[in-house]
Amino acid sequence: MTLRNVFRAIAIGIGAATLVGANLAPVTVAAQTTRPPVDTSTGSAVLSDVTGNWLVVPRRTPDSVAIGGIPRSFRLANDRGTVKGMFRFNGWDYPIANWVSRPDGFAFDLTGKPPFVQMRAKLTADGRFMDVWIGNAVVGVAPFLARRVSAAELAAIEQNAPRPDNMVKLPLPAPRNLRVRNLAPLPPMGWNSWNVFREAVDDQSVRAMADVMVSSGLRDAGYRYVTIDDGWQGKRDATGVLHANAKFPDMKGLVDYVHARGLKIGIYSSPGPVTCTGYVGSHGHEAQDARTFAEWGFDLLKYDWCSAGNIYDTKVEMQARYQIMGAALQATGRDIVYSLCQYGLYDVGRWGNAVGGHMWRTGGDSIEGDLWHAVDYRFDHNGSAEHAGPSAWNDADMMLVGIDGLTTEEYRTHYTLWTMAASPIILGNDLRTMTPAVQAIIANPAVIAVGQDRLGKQGQRVGQAGTTEIWAKPLADGSNAIALFNRGAAATVITVDWQSIGLPAPKHVRDVWRGTDVPPAADYTVQVPGHGAILLRVS
Repeated sequence: MTLRNVFRAIAIGIGAATLVGANLAPVTVAAQTTRPPVDTSTGSAVLSDVTGNWLVVPRRTPDSVAIGGIPRSFRLANDRGTVKGMFRFNGWDYPIANWVSRPDGFAFDLTGKPPFVQMRAKLTADGRFMDVWIGNAVVGVAPFLARRVSAAELAAIEQNAPRPDNMVKLPLPAPRNLRVRNLAPLPPMGWNSWNVFREAVDDQSVRAMADVMVSSGLRDAGYRYVTIDDGWQGKRDATGVLHANAKFPDMKGLVDYVHARGLKIGIYSSPGPVTCTGYVGSHGHEAQDARTFAEWGFDLLKYDWCSAGNIYDTKVEMQARYQIMGAALQATGRDIVYSLCQYGLYDVGRWGNAVGGHMWRTGGDSIEGDLWHAVDYRFDHNGSAEHAGPSAWNDADMMLVGIDGLTTEEYRTHYTLWTMAASPIILGNDLRTMTPAVQAIIANPAVIAVGQDRLGKQGQRVGQAGTTEIWAKPLADGSNAIALFNRGAAATVITVDWQSIGLPAPKHVRDVWRGTDVPPAADYTVQVPGHGAILLRVS
């Protein structure tokens, strides 16, 4: 797994920090929280311009206090000509090392447990804000936006922040096979709030997306789940029951609203004490939270490893923490699809079903960093077809179709790859503003039929030459889906020799995206655009 474009993998990729957050005081700097504009005339930023305290804030409301319940911050000091300090993330501190100036900003490493994480940063022109990217490139929208604050302001924010409980290892159950029910016989299809709203998701935005799912025809095309990602959690009461925050004043009412539209609804939590954006997690409260989710009427739980990686280090521990929630969900008696979001670690396909999971991620978040890289990464990190099938789906993560950063051709390739991989298709775009071209891709019935084929077989690579690949996916009616991919930037010709990929010469060949028949022959040759794909159905 690469951490290059994985926002949430910070909490798991570098594991437990060297220092506990509560023991580190803010760097002392002048009370002034604005600085003169950054001098970039020489082509590189000045190290001294970044020293001080930086509070991670929501991009939509950058002058607000913080994201989630637990503040995240960068504390940077000039130490004899180099920048040193800490990144405080959800209660743990990660030392910063190797900070250097670059023509487009700064580069530095987060350290702690290996592997370290490379990061990039860039100040805004007025010096008030700092964009921070994961990886060694300044591309796309930065996962973090940090606002310069004084030491006193940061100390006050941290003093008033909630303190999650159970931030230590808890007892683990003996491994056992929970024997999942077949609640997801086909790869789930739906929409998730994270890519569009992130932590700003609220009741009204979820209702709006549910309405568009119906009015746009997406529900009838097969998209059934509307999932609330991170950002809904409030606080636990004296008995430990978790309540929704003020953005969700009536969670049961919201669930009923979505159900009334013929849709299902999902919710989000973490096996760690806090989620990836600092809200309350389910660590030590799994049975309580599962009962709450069931009482509200939820149909799916996305369970994101996040801060659990700061406490637990091994496959056995990860499997046990997921098993605890899997058993808790089953004990509620409600049918709840269990989605494991643990970034494909520890060969999850071998044990995901045993802990109650119906689908599991095969990598990090696709939305962070360069979007084409995120799509291209899945060609080689797709989970094993051996472990995939009904209620056991390799999840390539939420869709990027309709999100700025990819071309229409790349959208189509992206959707084709997820379809061939029999991945859940969870949209991540703003459905209210999607273009006709985007809707034509995500609602193509012939393509959806390939992904939702009842045989439930994951497609696999059967041919490769340079940047071109051929994939095959057997279908229930005896036909095969064949995808031709061009991972290169320039158009190229791809030829399929049917015999070489183990198929007899077909009698019928249909171009699925174009909806046209192709004359059958001993082979098939076509020019494929750069970053493009052709999807065929042959019989």
